[in-house]
Order: sequence, then C-alpha cells, then structure tokens
Amino acid sequence: MIRYVDPLADIGEALLSVEKPARYSGGEYGRLAKKDAVLRMLIAFPDLYEIGMSNQAFRILYNRLNGMPGISCDRAFAPAADFERLLREKGLPLYGLDTGISAGHTHVLMFTLGYELGITEVLAMLDVSSIPVHAEKRGEEDPLVIMGGCCVSNPLPYAAFADAFWIGEAEAGFFELASELLELKKRGGGRGALLEKIACHPSVWVKGKKKAVRAVDTAFASRPPLPAVFPVPGMRVVQQHGAVEIMRGCPNGCRFCHAGFWYRPMRQKPLDVVVKEAEAFIEQGGYREISLYSLSSGDYRHIDALAACLDRRFSGRHISFQLPSLKISGFSLSLLEKISRVRKGGLTFAVETPLDEWQLSINKRVPLDDVSAILLEAKKHGWRGAKFYFMVGLPPAGAGEASLIVDFIAGIGRRTGTHCTVSLGIFIPKPHTPYQWAVQIDPEEARRRCEYIRARLLPLGHKVNMPDPLTSVIEGIISRGDAGAGVLIEEAFRAGCRFDAWSEHLRKDIWTDIIGRHEEGVRAWLVPPEEGEGDSGPEQGLTERAWSCIDPLVPPGYLRAEYSRSGSGELTSPCMNNCSHPCGICDKEQGIVENIIQVDTFSHDETPAPELPTVPARAAGPDGKGGSGTSRIVFVYEKTGTAVFHSHLDMVEIFSMALIRARVPVVFTGGFNPIQKIEFVAPLSVGIAALNETASIDTECFCRAGDFAADMNAVLPAGIRIGAARNYLIRNGEKKHSLSSLHWGGAYRKKGRAREDEVKIADEKAYRTNAVQEGLTNLDIVRTAVFARDIHGEKAPYFDVYGALYGEAPVQ
Repeated sequence: MIRYVDPLADIGEALLSVEKPARYSGGEYGRLAKKDAVLRMLIAFPDLYEIGMSNQAFRILYNRLNGMPGISCDRAFAPAADFERLLREKGLPLYGLDTGISAGHTHVLMFTLGYELGITEVLAMLDVSSIPVHAEKRGEEDPLVIMGGCCVSNPLPYAAFADAFWIGEAEAGFFELASELLELKKRGGGRGALLEKIACHPSVWVKGKKKAVRAVDTAFASRPPLPAVFPVPGMRVVQQHGAVEIMRGCPNGCRFCHAGFWYRPMRQKPLDVVVKEAEAFIEQGGYREISLYSLSSGDYRHIDALAACLDRRFSGRHISFQLPSLKISGFSLSLLEKISRVRKGGLTFAVETPLDEWQLSINKRVPLDDVSAILLEAKKHGWRGAKFYFMVGLPPAGAGEASLIVDFIAGIGRRTGTHCTVSLGIFIPKPHTPYQWAVQIDPEEARRRCEYIRARLLPLGHKVNMPDPLTSVIEGIISRGDAGAGVLIEEAFRAGCRFDAWSEHLRKDIWTDIIGRHEEGVRAWLVPPEEGEGDSGPEQGLTERAWSCIDPLVPPGYLRAEYSRSGSGELTSPCMNNCSHPCGICDKEQGIVENIIQVDTFSHDETPAPELPTVPARAAGPDGKGGSGTSRIVFVYEKTGTAVFHSHLDMVEIFSMALIRARVPVVFTGGFNPIQKIEFVAPLSVGIAALNETASIDTECFCRAGDFAADMNAVLPAGIRIGAARNYLIRNGEKKHSLSSLHWGGAYRKKGRAREDEVKIADEKAYRTNAVQEGLTNLDIVRTAVFARDIHGEKAPYFDVYGALYGEAPVQ
C-alpha cells in the first residue's frame, strides 16, 4: 500500500516548532505531480527548499517528467536538522510536497547533485525514509536510486549509495528512458526489470560497467520554448527570479573550469525562444526579475539585440533582467543599462588570479587596466560597487599570490575610488579538466594566504569573504576520490554530519578526525604522484584514474595538451567551428551552435517576438472617466489549510507574484527598488488560520473589484482565496487613510467553536497568551475578521469605514 503524508494531519502543531515550516507544507501555485500515475518518480534535492527551488536542473526534470502522461514526478528537499529530528520522532518518511507520497514508495528516486558536499544529505534523505543507504541492501519494494548532475562525472565516491548514475544532460535521452520505464511498468515490470533497462543505456553508469558516455543535448538550440516555470515558490528563495538559459556550454576553455569542459560544445538558443521563455516566467510565474544565465553570457551572439528586444518589450512593466557571467572582453555598459533600468546593483568580475602571465596560464584574461576603465565609466552611469572573485592556489600561482591579489584590489581602489567586495575561493582540481593532475593547495597555506589578503584589504575599506579550507579539503577528496572516498562520506554521515557546505553546520571536529584516520588515502586524492611516480602524470594517460569509467567526449590527449600549454603560459583561442585546436567534441551529430537570428530583425520596433496577452479590459471609473485621484481596491481573503504556515513576508511575495500573473495594473512605488503598493492589515502569526483578512492595492486605472477577485483566485496557491472586494476612489486632495491607521482589532475563536464563542479583541498577542494558558497552539486558533475604527472610535467592517470616508458607493 502506498504511503502518503499529510503535513497538517500527520505532523500538525509540531510543524510550528521548526524553522520556516513553509519549507515542508507544499501547496504552491503550479504544482504538477499527481497521485494516480503508473510510474511514480520523485526528484530529491540534497539541500534546503530555498536552495533547491532555485536549481534549474531540478526544475527541468520536474516540469518535463510531469508533462508525460502516465508519469508523476513529485519533489522533496533536504530536511533541516530540526525537521529531520521531527520526522524521526514521529516515524515519518521524507515525502513529496505535491502529493505527500513517501520517498520510499516511489519507483524511481532521483537525486541531482550539483555540489559534492551535498552527499551527506543524500544519505540522510535515504535513511530518514527507511531506504537502505547501501544500494546492495535494497530489495524489490525499495525505489531505484538514480543520481545525476555535474558532480557525478566521477561517480566512484558515490557508487555504494546509488543504483545507477545518469551521465550528462537529461534532455539527451533521459526522458525517452523514462518513457520506456513507463511501458515496462504497464506490463507489470518490477524493480529488477527497471534497473536492467536503465543499466543498458549508454549514458548510464552502474557498478561494474566499463564505460558510460556523457549525454549531450544536440537539440538544445533547435527545440521550441520549454520554460521550467513551475511550481512557483511559496516562500522567498535564494534566487527569487525566473531563470532563462540562453546558452549551454562555454567557448573559452578556462583550464580550471569543470563546467566549461563538461558542458561542451557551446550551444545558443535562438533569440525568439529566449524572449518567449522570459515572457513565460513573467506571465505564468509572476517573476519581476529574470536571469539570462549561461557560463559566459557575453559570448551569446547578438546579446545586444536580445537586451534591446527585452527592454522594449518589458521596460514599462517594472521587470528587471540580469546577465551574470559577463567577461571583460564582452563587457558593455550600454548593454547593462538596457537590462537594468529597474534596478542597478554592483558589477561582478571573476578575475581568478592577479598577474597577466598567470591569467594566460589558466586561459583567461582580466587585465587591471580594462577593469579600471569599466568601473570609472560605470560610476558615471550610477552603478554602485564592484565584486571580485579570486581563486587561491591555482597551479600557476606562487608564494607571492596573496600580496599580488592585495595589490590588484588596492590598485582598483586608488584608480576608481571603488570600495570592493572580494570573495576568495580555494582552487580544487576537478576530473575531466586539464588540471585534473594538479596538486591541491595545502589547507593551512590556503588559510594563511586568505588571512593575509583580508588583513591588508580591510583597513583600505574593502570587504573580504573568506572560504573555509576544511571545506575545500572535503570537496577535493570527493572530486578526485575513488570508492574509498565513499567510506569517509558514510562515516561522516553516521557521525551526524549534515549540510557540510554551510559553514554554520560544518562539523569540523568530525571531519578532521575522519580525514586524520584516512590520511594516506586523502593524500593520494589531493596530492597525486609526480609525473613518472605513478599513473597520474599527464604522459601516463587517464586509463587508471577513478573517473576513467566516464567518457566526457573530450579525449585525454586534448586535456594533456592543455595542461602542457598551461605550463608554458599559452592561450588557447575560444572554440569555434572549424577551429585549429579541435578538442574532439564536434562531429557529425553535435557541434557549436550560434544564435543565427539576423541582428537587424531585432533592431527596430517591429520585433517578431510574440505579442503579450492582452490586458483584461478595465472599466471606467465611477465618474465615467477613470476619476481624478487614487483607485483603490479593498478586499478580504482567507488563509487556511497548509497556507497557515506562510509567514507575513511569504504572503507579501505570494500576492506580489499573483498580481503579475493576473495582469493587475497595480501602482508601484518610486525609488531605487520599486515595489507594488499593497497593504495587509495586522500581520498574522504563523499557524493561525484566517477567514476574513483585509488588504488593499492601488491601481493605475479603475479595475472592477469583482473581476480583480476572479482573476486573482485563478492564480493564487492552495489555501488562499479572495472573497469580497470593493472599489474606492480617493480623490485628489483627500487624505489617504492606510488600512493600518484605521485598525481596531480582530475577532478570534478556537477551531470548531460556534460564532457566538468569538472574542473580539484589539491585541492578538493578548489572545494568544490566553490561548497558550489553555494549552492551545496557533493551529487551534482562527481569526474570523479584522475591524477598522469608525469616526466614533468603534469597531466596524473596513468596507463600511472606507465607504463613509470617501463618500463613494462601492462599485462591484
């Protein structure tokens, strides 16, 4: 029998004891998974909700799989320590947020691992769900555990824990494989049959398989728009913006960059597809910020035309666009001006290493003179501040690295007057890159260099963000480790390690002890033998490296050549068709794809990009002309079910995004960061249900309140619904009374009690204090109404008070 978990019924008031219970309550707008599917899948992200909901690989899998008839793909995130304890105390498994299905009662449980240090959370998520941590101990009733993501380019450290590994991009065959699994289930196929089918795929690696070939999405640049919009987060997440991938892969060949080699070749989406996907995130998701992301956005062909098109289309709607990963040679302030009219933040420069000759060695150029010139020009246009990334311990860098980084930033400060934020990282050699043979810097030496940089730059007014050297050691162990690294991972998990990527959660004592007890193996992974001492020198090839079971489609010979070019400080030119230094990735089936839209097509107003949906017709104002003053809608709404776990700030975000989805012409504030003019009366404590909360919005034109309510209810998440709504016109010269300035108090009662048991009180806190004394929690309380003060200071419904103040009969 399939087990489902209902957060309200099965956890109830105990959810109020954990931080941010909305992480675990579900109910978001745009949920797609269903209960009655033949093939039950679940995508699990080994970090907190607010991190995982920002992950695009996670969202692509969720949206594509749920679009396939017969397949349901629910989603789950790593439980924070307090919630993991709660699940264990109650004997509950990790569950999907859409349907509540137990992770252990799915057919296929997928983990996407984008960072090596998430692996202890993978084990915790398995264990709390009563799924054996070791693949060999799983039985017919357990799900198949598949891991994917860029970190599994070396699957050996995780091999004991996963049944199979998807190598490469999911769009290149994984969804077809899921369709085949569905057909197997329809014919009654069990776990063994599913695993056999999975293991046969050329891009799947399982223990004992000699080689798996990286899957490359050759249709990336030719596929019609498929934006991964849903679900829309129910609370503010780390990257609260829609993400449109404009390009996959990178042409630049930075020798330290794992992603740059792993995602070859470069493929660019057509400009019209990018515009349509951005439009979907705005219209269907309600996002006001859109990130046009890639590994190197400045290399997108006709990026200026794209920015101009987006600026023309959305500039009047308070939409902001971001272009991360711009390199110096592709930097254009005019470009940034076009995409950042709504908000101007700081500029970011990934310098990596300070000396010109060291930059040549890593195949990247970020000259000090160019950076200074850009910053001087940027200050004239209102840009604030600058952020710099440096990587300590790169192969070409010597003992003077720290002082040279200080000199670089101090020089920027002197030339431009800019106070910089410097984020330091520690270089970690990665598989399938030219530096896979490199020695990782000693952690104490890394600490010394970072502390030197901070000590010298802080007095100059710069901010320095420091890495934890122990974290880099753990990442290095897992990155180039073999199956033996899995032993360390499991020991750390059993000892209580969780969220190792978070400095506040890293259990340094445990990891230091484990590393000390495995010193010989750790040294072999972090400090490979010198050339000629073993098989790890460039001349010895890759045949016996831990990750040689994976074919990245970039052959070892090319990586060896790049390693040698690094030593001599030679630049390799960017990838292009018919290049003079072929890496082997391009063939008859795949190759570099550039955006081929004619630039002049998008250089004038008659853009062929799709028209936005028509804004719903708005009625004339009460005076027949739209009125002379402020159009305000006052409305009441309910907050019930799992929505009670949303905080006040969550509610602000939920309504703000719903207003965009409903195409309501809400008024925005002015200033650097304009926000919608929406007001809520008396924020409600988490856990308390509400039946008639009151809020208001100001609109740019008169909108019928009834139409507003209907449009909003179509796009609000579960448990939140607008009831009555009325129009008011505050004429010019009349005082604008805010809802909070008129607030009297509210009516409360215990759940299940009759209306005559209501208590009308001005102070919610006082009512809750009395309720606690009676042994009640917030989940036992309902606020049935909020009241305003009338001209006599007596409580009255807000609708009546507003009607009396402004002399207008409500228009419904």
